[in-house]
Amino acid sequence: MVREFPHYRPPAPEPRAWDQNYSNVFQASVKAQAAAGGNESKNDFNNVYPPGLISCRATGTSHPLALYVGDNPLKTPFTVLLLEIFLVIIATRIVRHLLKPLRQPRIVSEIIGGIFIGPSILGRSKKFTTVVFPENSQFVIRNIGIMGFMYFLFLSGVKMDFSVVAKTKKKQLTIAFVGVLVPLIMGASVGLIFRKSMDKELAKLSSIGAVSSTLSLPLFPVISPILKELNLLSSEIGRLALAISVISDAFGISAMIAFEAAKQGEGKPIAVLWYLISLVLILAFTVVVVRKAMDKIIEYTPDGQPVDQAIVVAILLMVLVMGFFTDMFGVAIANGPFWLGLAIPDGPPLGSTLVEKSETVIMEVLMPFSFAVIGLLTDVSAMCLVGWDGVGPLFAMVVTCYLSKFIATFATSLYLEVPLRDSAVLSLVMSLRGQVELVLFLHWIDKKMVQIPGFTVLVLLITTVTALATPLISILYDPTRPYMVHKRRTIQNTPTTDAELRIILVIYDEDSTAALINLLEVTNPTTSTPFSIFAIRLIELIGRASPVFIDHQKQEDEADAKYAVSQTIHNALKLYQESKGDYVKLFNFTAIAPNRTMYQDICELALSKKATLIILPFHKECLDTLGGTLTEMVRHGVRNVNENILAHSPCSVAVLVDKGHLRHPLMAFRNSELHFAVLFLGGADAREALCLADRMVGNPNVSLTVIRFLSYNFEGDNEMEKKMDDGVVTWFWVKNERNDRVCYREVVVKNGAETVAAIQSLNDDTYDVWIMGRKQGINPVLLEGLSNWSENLELGIIGDYVSSYDFGGTASVLVVQQQILRGQGTSKGRIEKLTAGLNLC
Repeated sequence: MVREFPHYRPPAPEPRAWDQNYSNVFQASVKAQAAAGGNESKNDFNNVYPPGLISCRATGTSHPLALYVGDNPLKTPFTVLLLEIFLVIIATRIVRHLLKPLRQPRIVSEIIGGIFIGPSILGRSKKFTTVVFPENSQFVIRNIGIMGFMYFLFLSGVKMDFSVVAKTKKKQLTIAFVGVLVPLIMGASVGLIFRKSMDKELAKLSSIGAVSSTLSLPLFPVISPILKELNLLSSEIGRLALAISVISDAFGISAMIAFEAAKQGEGKPIAVLWYLISLVLILAFTVVVVRKAMDKIIEYTPDGQPVDQAIVVAILLMVLVMGFFTDMFGVAIANGPFWLGLAIPDGPPLGSTLVEKSETVIMEVLMPFSFAVIGLLTDVSAMCLVGWDGVGPLFAMVVTCYLSKFIATFATSLYLEVPLRDSAVLSLVMSLRGQVELVLFLHWIDKKMVQIPGFTVLVLLITTVTALATPLISILYDPTRPYMVHKRRTIQNTPTTDAELRIILVIYDEDSTAALINLLEVTNPTTSTPFSIFAIRLIELIGRASPVFIDHQKQEDEADAKYAVSQTIHNALKLYQESKGDYVKLFNFTAIAPNRTMYQDICELALSKKATLIILPFHKECLDTLGGTLTEMVRHGVRNVNENILAHSPCSVAVLVDKGHLRHPLMAFRNSELHFAVLFLGGADAREALCLADRMVGNPNVSLTVIRFLSYNFEGDNEMEKKMDDGVVTWFWVKNERNDRVCYREVVVKNGAETVAAIQSLNDDTYDVWIMGRKQGINPVLLEGLSNWSENLELGIIGDYVSSYDFGGTASVLVVQQQILRGQGTSKGRIEKLTAGLNLC
């Protein structure tokens, strides 16, 4: 069970002039002692000074004021380490910034940054290497780099969810199995063909099997962060790719253990037995002891509270302990941290706390050292020196594995009726390579399977494949493409009688729930116009890599019940549904996803449920209206979600800025009198807002004032938009002509300043809610000179002004955007028949 090789043993350095003096003095001294001591001394000399070069050098002397006393601060080991930390982090950051316009993922930039400081580029200068990366400091860099890989795999294990394997369908299993088996067979076949021309260690069957299996696997810790960068985690392809990669990892771990056992048994067959015993002991300890301890930690952690800081520190220290024991028992050092991560339940409270507390330090400080280790071992000149004969067989194996994997995944996906473009994208995703492969390459150097030239070939190939595949994925696959539909899903086109209104209610936190429920109440569900409400609670994805979408009507997975942390929200919605009886049908959902991809879950839900309207809370919330003073709280990440929904929604969208009037208890709200005002500036969004307000007028407690803004002498009007505006306004007035609770007014203005002045004159605190369109189709003359004032694009110019502190008042604001049809992003493209607006609104 004792390791035969150290993790990394660099070749003996060539003697240098400044080394030789110390070496000669040492040799002369030892030889003199041997001559004085006779034969016995000679034997001792052979023990003390074994055959081979011993190079002695002076150790660095630490001086805290080296720069000020005229000494060279780079002779101090700690100062050199600080310079190396600065250089490594800056180099990777600069490369990431330069490659970002080329849509390159972070892994590619960091590998290139590591190569930049290595012997292939800057390291070619001996003076640079001697000063910045002397041999005695490279030992420290390598150890920190290995620690970085250990912690990266630990976090990957924490985020990974093997329960996905139990939920997989036949399609996912088939693609995963074929996508691993075919390249494994093809790669091993090529290796056997070129076996005679390979190095002795690489030509062994265990080595060929290890290389083929590694290059055949799509690894979850590599694919997940790249999909997150591409905003594809919540997309259909992203979910499929993550499921396939988890299944493949289950296959791959078994294959890699088998080949590692074979490698251990090449010298001594008994070593296989010891290896398996060690493996079983470590796995048993992890599964039985560690897992139960983690469950106990979660059990004693109060609901809604993070895990104690001392426990987090203890678990992070345990990563090093697991690495030590796995390395000591002859199991690869990276296995222990990864298995420890798998033993920790993902998500809140433990998994999310660990990731939240440690991910920044690991990814931004430790991992650059890991890529520095890769860069310092990557030597293009060494690869060129051995030529094609030295690296050709390995190159052929790698290329064969990658090509056969792409073809096998592509063909299997097509056979299983995955669309052509999606099959190509899925094949590219399965070809991505990254950190785990780099750890294995270091392990192969440790086992003498490959040398520096072969290692360089492997690093350059995986970098090239990932660098080519990632931009192609971005070009070929647009996750928002399905959301832009041709069929109209608007309030204006939904009949006001004998038609169901289907609403997606987006909830970020408990504070916004009361206002959203009261908005539903005032929108007036009735027997002839019932509501189907699909309430989706959004939670940021922390502590796991795979997004989660929970349908609480099915509740198929009890393990996901831990994410239903907002039971208060569900209870409030349920009470509202019960109070409305048959008027309202309620369906609860929870989506756990990164902020950048949350909009995909919402848009997909709206598309599948054929929703007409999505209601969003504003990204700022007013917490206090006491004495007319408003205190705002910003919901971080919500603004980006709202803007993406407005850009890609398959139906109409309303954004609610709640300032307190809509936050009263439901029973008190039902008995209060409300006065709403519609600011009608024209265009598709304004027509949608007016149609929504028309539904609210059906509530006997609501009175409505409609103020229509017209430009002086009709300057800047679009004739088609003007006709459609006239038609909808006329329809609304005819319908509510005898309704005493409805008032209609017109205001003529010459520019944006007069528009703002007219709105300000209406702000006498008699209105509870302002309703308006967002921006589509508004006559630009009405907004002239106001564009520089807008800060919140999700509200439009007028909505942003009315909801701002400058406007004053405590009335809430509802901004409406009508559905944007495919290829019709402007009001000019939204040509519709006037009769459609008259008959269906």
